Amino acid sequence: MTAAGPAPRVAVLADDLIWATRLAAHVRSAGAESLAARDIATFITALSDASAAIVDLTARAYDGISAIEQAVASGTRVLAVGQHDDLELRKRALAAGAERVFAYRKLFEDGPRTLEAWLESPVKASS
Repeated sequence: MTAAGPAPRVAVLADDLIWATRLAAHVRSAGAESLAARDIATFITALSDASAAIVDLTARAYDGISAIEQAVASGTRVLAVGQHDDLELRKRALAAGAERVFAYRKLFEDGPRTLEAWLESPVKASS
């Protein structure tokens, strides 16, 4: 990230402890501040302080698609992460407003650089 201003704040919604920890660490390594949430209520609160959000789609404690819709409705840009072979869920996440949906493997192997590139990319204009 560039040194021009404060670090972006990223709300990270993941109910799996391992992925929640991994995503938060990747966000920090990308030069941003992680606002961790393991449930939808905490996520909604975090969105008020965030410029971006990451939603883990494979969850038991919340509906990932609904979380994306709520983040987008609040004006927050969203990236989602999920299983590489769940094409239907990927399509639904994109339709809900996620800018990108990455496979777990992509973020496992190259998380900080991938997130940094996403955070630095221009916000896509909505149609």
